[in-house]
Amino acid sequence: MAPDPGKLFAHRTSWNLEENRLSRALAERRTAGKPILDLARSNPTECGFTYEHPSLQRAFEHEELLRYQPDPRGMRRARQAIAAYYLQQQARVDEDDLLLASGTSEAYSFVFRLLCNPGDEVLIPSPSYPLFDFLADLCDVKLVRYPLLYDHGWQVDFSALTAAASERTRAIIVVHPNNPTGHYTCEAEQKQLSHFCEERGIKLIVDEVFLDFSLSGSPENSFASSNDALTFTLSGISKICGMPQMKLAWIAVSGPAEQKRDALARLEVIADAYLSVGTPVQLAAPTLLAMRMSFHGQAMTRIRANLRELDEQLSRQSVCNRLSCAGGWSAVLRVPATQPDEDLAIALLTKTGVHLHPGHFYDFAQSGHLVVSLIVQEQEFAEGIRHTLAHFS
Repeated sequence: MAPDPGKLFAHRTSWNLEENRLSRALAERRTAGKPILDLARSNPTECGFTYEHPSLQRAFEHEELLRYQPDPRGMRRARQAIAAYYLQQQARVDEDDLLLASGTSEAYSFVFRLLCNPGDEVLIPSPSYPLFDFLADLCDVKLVRYPLLYDHGWQVDFSALTAAASERTRAIIVVHPNNPTGHYTCEAEQKQLSHFCEERGIKLIVDEVFLDFSLSGSPENSFASSNDALTFTLSGISKICGMPQMKLAWIAVSGPAEQKRDALARLEVIADAYLSVGTPVQLAAPTLLAMRMSFHGQAMTRIRANLRELDEQLSRQSVCNRLSCAGGWSAVLRVPATQPDEDLAIALLTKTGVHLHPGHFYDFAQSGHLVVSLIVQEQEFAEGIRHTLAHFS
């Protein structure tokens, strides 16, 4: 008799491990050798961007590569380079207020472990990125949704946020800009959130991985230099430099001086237990961050071109439209809600070969939403949108 998995493994890993129906349909199409127009592709290393290979190679040519001198907060030279990056973003962050991690997922786990006892609650925006559920499960944290409202643009529903908070709420996650909506938290909302948290003793966790990709062309306000509520701002070179394979992220801690000092001391102990960030990428960090504008320029050119193409094609029909977005790598299409979003995404894939993400993957409350990646190469993007809109004509 096979052992009961519930008795073999921890309850926190009791996920449904079966592939979802869209993933199965995608795998079957690939196995059959049928063409796919992948408008869900968001890995920048697979999207035809040009990287400066000689400069990258030189970035990893260090004599210190063979020495291991671990610092729980991360090498000072890497933290200095990150502080310089923030200064260019018009935010002042001291290098001693930074702690490195191998990725933002690990950074989230560090902050969850710092702030939450098992069963404590963290408020997260809806819609938002689906990875949060797994990270929270692994840290025995309960997620509670608060909605973002859409009315010619996105905004935080503060009435719903207040209703969602409880005695067990330890933190609020803000994604700035949101993935996939592209909504930046405006300055007034930032102040209101800080006041909300300060009043209740709640902490802010702010995900700024897409901060640099503003369609306005001007830098958006970072939470990283906030000093009202205790705030943990997360970012990394996965998006900033278009280098997810390098595995370097960070936590910038800001807020009241005493709370910040205590938080950093405790985070240092957590990080010291893992020491997960490799020496090579820390040594290379100043060069990688200095090179980021090359990728950023290519990405913004691609994003703007794809948005123009999308809007032009949408203007030639009256059935579908797109929701407003201010930044990031995604756009949200609003389409006829004739069937659940996953069924629609599967129908598009099987009938037209276009792969899109259904809105429910991102916790959209209602059907009728599809999410497209704006960093897909222009020709594939244009063709994929053309087939998608034709499906509704």
